[in-house]
Amino acid sequence: MLLVLDFGNTQIKAAVFENYTLLEMIRFDVAQASPSLELLLQRFPKINAVCTASVTLAHETVLQNLPGALKKWTIQRQHKFPFVNAYRTPQTLGLDRMVLAAGAVLAYPNQNRLVIDAGTCITYDFITAQDVYKGGAISPGIHMRYKALHENTAQLPLLTLTEDFPLTGDSTESSIHSGVLQGVLFEIEGVIAQYAQENHNFSIILTGGDANFLAAHLKNSIFANPNFLLESLVYVYQYQHND
Repeated sequence: MLLVLDFGNTQIKAAVFENYTLLEMIRFDVAQASPSLELLLQRFPKINAVCTASVTLAHETVLQNLPGALKKWTIQRQHKFPFVNAYRTPQTLGLDRMVLAAGAVLAYPNQNRLVIDAGTCITYDFITAQDVYKGGAISPGIHMRYKALHENTAQLPLLTLTEDFPLTGDSTESSIHSGVLQGVLFEIEGVIAQYAQENHNFSIILTGGDANFLAAHLKNSIFANPNFLLESLVYVYQYQHND
């Protein structure tokens, strides 16, 4: 069994996999890492390895506190990945984007792939059917857009995600919701349309914390997989150990 860890700014996602099957996923604050992981290891005593791609101070502390018998593997950019990296500045490409691209290549072989990760930022990553990573785009995520409107103006309130957002706002709050949420949806629809026009045999992978919300409101029929980064960590781990 493999334990994979996804480190956020304040929280950690931990998931247990048997081969490529997700058995359990939990989320906890960084301060609760030791007791939370201890309980998880007790519940799944067959876990024999842990994999992560983070390089934060919390990451080092958490790994050091795990039992010494566990094989510990931190994916790094200099490791082998299943794609040709055509990014003009590969040293600046985020490791999380590399892991997602690798997961897309290994989970969706022989096709063009667009990975959309809707989290703090919205990232777009395009990998060709020939397994060449071309790059993509980075734009502000939903919550970042709400925060920017509030912090960079004198009177606009700080709002949060809502299911009720009209096209035409009839108040300041509904206008903010419309601008932020319709703007994100129009952006994603436009990016997908452009890639679909230029590429055949095309798969879209929508992931991240806002994936389910976006999938429910996008016109394109897109399956959301919020746990694709966790799954991609498993794919990369297996690839780097079995290839």
